[in-house]
Amino acid sequence: MNLSIRGQQIEVTDALKDYVDKKLSRLEKYFDAPLNSDGAVTLSTTRGLHTVEVTIPLKGIVLRAEDESDDMYASIDAVVDKLERQIRKHKTKVNRKFRQEGSLKTLFVEDPTGTVATAELDVDTEDDDLEVVRTKRFMLKPMDVEEAILQMNMVGHNFFVFSNIENEEVSVVYKRNDGKYGLIEQG
Repeated sequence: MNLSIRGQQIEVTDALKDYVDKKLSRLEKYFDAPLNSDGAVTLSTTRGLHTVEVTIPLKGIVLRAEDESDDMYASIDAVVDKLERQIRKHKTKVNRKFRQEGSLKTLFVEDPTGTVATAELDVDTEDDDLEVVRTKRFMLKPMDVEEAILQMNMVGHNFFVFSNIENEEVSVVYKRNDGKYGLIEQG
């Protein structure tokens, strides 16, 4: 895995880089093939709090975690733990129906349909002309509602657009203010 490690309001020393590399290399044990993706790690310090953000795009999934504490090394450890939990949760819940077709590790790595991305539209709300300042296009992976919720949680967004495998239509899952989930379907 190729890591891009950068610092915001902190100098990234060789010791920090080595520690991040060592800890994130633990994730490779969950995959059959070596990871060829480029991960992004951001280390920052704000008012005495050390924040670590890690984003690792893979085929069909984006692993993302963030943690903040009084110690940078503790934040790195916590982020790696969060990423490991995401991988284990994804492998057990989403892929349980495919167990008889092959190993979970292989299924977790391979995605026969291509890529899945999340939809984000950044709208400039300060102008009254409602100008769209960013557009993303992506292929919709057919999945069930449970997998869509897991994907949404893994990327840290409050909504996720997907192709519903049950009715073959575009659907949206979203996180409600009460912590539960909603589903929007075409009518």
